[in-house]
Amino acid sequence: MSTQTYLTGFSRIGEHRELKKALEQYWSGKISFPELEELSKKLRAKHWTEQSGQKIDYISSNDFSYYDTMLDTSIMINAIPERFRDLSQYEDIYFSMARGNASSTAMEMTKWFNTNYHYIVPELDKRTPFQANINKIRTEYREAKELGIQSKINLIGPITYTGLSKSLDTSDPFDYYESILETYVKVIQEISELDDSIILQIDEPILVKDPAPKLLDLIIQTYNTLASVSTKIKIIVMTYFEQASEAVPLLSQTPIWGIGLDFIHGKDNLQSLSSIGDKVLVAGIIDGRNIWISHYDEALKLIESIREQVPHNKLLLSTSCSLLHVPYSLRNEPQEAPIKQWLAFGVEKLKELVLLKAILENDNTSETKAALEENRNIHKNKLVSSLIHNDKVQQRVSKEGNRDREGNFHERIQLQRQQFNLPSLPTTTIGSFPQTKELRKIRRDYKKKLITKEVYESSLKQYIKECVEFQEEIDLDVLVHGEPERNDMVEYFGELLEGFHFTSNGWVQSYGSRCVKPPIIYGDISRPKAMTVEWISYAQSLTKRIMKGMLTGPVTIINWSFVRNDLSRELISQQIALALSDEVRDLQEAGIKIIQVDEAAFKEGYPLRKKNIKSYEDWAVKGFKLTVSTAHKETQIHTHMCYSAFNDIIETIEAMDADVITIETARSGNRLLKVFRDSQYKKEIGPGVYDIHSPRVPSVQEFEDQIRERLKVLPVDQMWVNPDCGLKTRAWEEVRSALTNMVRATKRIRSSGD
Repeated sequence: MSTQTYLTGFSRIGEHRELKKALEQYWSGKISFPELEELSKKLRAKHWTEQSGQKIDYISSNDFSYYDTMLDTSIMINAIPERFRDLSQYEDIYFSMARGNASSTAMEMTKWFNTNYHYIVPELDKRTPFQANINKIRTEYREAKELGIQSKINLIGPITYTGLSKSLDTSDPFDYYESILETYVKVIQEISELDDSIILQIDEPILVKDPAPKLLDLIIQTYNTLASVSTKIKIIVMTYFEQASEAVPLLSQTPIWGIGLDFIHGKDNLQSLSSIGDKVLVAGIIDGRNIWISHYDEALKLIESIREQVPHNKLLLSTSCSLLHVPYSLRNEPQEAPIKQWLAFGVEKLKELVLLKAILENDNTSETKAALEENRNIHKNKLVSSLIHNDKVQQRVSKEGNRDREGNFHERIQLQRQQFNLPSLPTTTIGSFPQTKELRKIRRDYKKKLITKEVYESSLKQYIKECVEFQEEIDLDVLVHGEPERNDMVEYFGELLEGFHFTSNGWVQSYGSRCVKPPIIYGDISRPKAMTVEWISYAQSLTKRIMKGMLTGPVTIINWSFVRNDLSRELISQQIALALSDEVRDLQEAGIKIIQVDEAAFKEGYPLRKKNIKSYEDWAVKGFKLTVSTAHKETQIHTHMCYSAFNDIIETIEAMDADVITIETARSGNRLLKVFRDSQYKKEIGPGVYDIHSPRVPSVQEFEDQIRERLKVLPVDQMWVNPDCGLKTRAWEEVRSALTNMVRATKRIRSSGD
């Protein structure tokens, strides 16, 4: 076998977000499900043809999903929660599990390892009717074959699937593992009937997370079993995002065909190669999570290090992970973009793989030689580019990078409570209000210079005025301005800071139809002028109630951006924090008394290996505290975190020293809150009582039940009442009803004296 190219997985939203648009049309009743299926079929065909046209040797089927591959896996093994089993149509079951419906709440959603992609958390219980269902797999495999593509089939592995599930009636989802494994056996038996020979990629990324002995104990049993189902099936166990040193020697003892390792984010995988045995190695040598061009000379050195331990005919060159984490292609970016030559999106990474293969095979064509020389020149010129380096920023970090806020929490909270005089269980929202089509059009028209600045600002001020009036009407205690000027909570700030680049079409999937266009941090960061003061001050001028200032914190900006790879994240965080600290100071001077610094992505940035956690926590906490270091004692600092398991980071949250933290709990109930109680956390908490990721509008009674449930864990004087997250993705009719009910429920509890 000569050197071949292998793709772990590919983007599924489409070059122009076709899947997102079709999903939203289907959900709004504008197209039927068969129409959605037909569009999706065309999209898959385009993606397969794209990869085949680039001469990728191993192309995936079943890496497509309408919403999420973990959700697809739940359907594949029939792990459908009881509340959805009375639905008869596939599409109703599937999307109700993801989004909820009129009578049932959606399944919980959380982050996929340390990425900004979300997955639907499987629910397991004693009544789960496990059963194999490969309809989706069969359909997509046959579609690829009709195009002349012999695809490998991608599956989420049973160890990862179970380990990321939650058990509803036991403390351990692995109590159901025997049944899950039996169902996987049936799945593979049915897959084996599709063709004479099939390569099956089984993703087990959970094996990179300091795997517990229990997980390691399952490896040999699991893959002895699965690899023995059929001689037609060749199994590759794929890992990514980190090194898998404990798992490799165990996998090598099983009859699987190959092992996939990430050599970009798991450099220690090089030390695992001595125990890989006779297995084929899928070597992740192209970064599937960031957008910088590969340094071909460095990639070739890495490949040579691998080839010293792995025979040439046992090596497949691959991306480090699926390309769903990067935008589709650079061809949709303007030629004049100053940093375009430094970038490689999904399609360009395919070309990088193929070029590296050509170099390894001693392809001496002028085209290959020219590409290698061009790559060298680009990297050489980037090192000294004035676009990247700013001496003033670097000097400021050296002088001011260790500032801290004045006063301790006990001292601050007394001053704040006296100043605000809020009722018990104060109500607020997380920040954003619905981003309507009209609002997006106004921003788009202004950007294209189709309307004047005066028309633009007048329109936004009218929206802010309506938001303030609505909040006063329903009697919210602490108001927000609704963020009509913001396209995205990170993109907005990045556009106003030096050192960021914004793509025209660099979209990636976050969950379902939710797509984001991450900024690219390419240079030293500074703030030329105030970013939020004008809008927040205007909103405050409309009301006597407290208006929150809204900022996005440095850790979230980093974790939701594509980050430069020539500087440590700690130094990047300090640069951003100093810029934001100037904004905190200016908001205070404008009379804003509560400032929320969102760290929605704080937890998702955690390293997957324990040995790396302390370093991350140190710089992440340092960055947050530096951001709020200009805040007076009387200024109340809020922060917000999404989808986090707090058990192992509660001390770190305490060290951040925010006065109030708001968190997601609408789907997870008190499970996340108990750690705050058990750790005797003293600061104030806003546990979400409204699931903003579902179109459901809870009744007043539901809200009251949610609040009372939270009060079983938190004392009333420590608790705020708020939604899970910002409301930008919801429709106004949902928001009006939901927030009205939330406030009414809170008032009922206040008046009851409970």
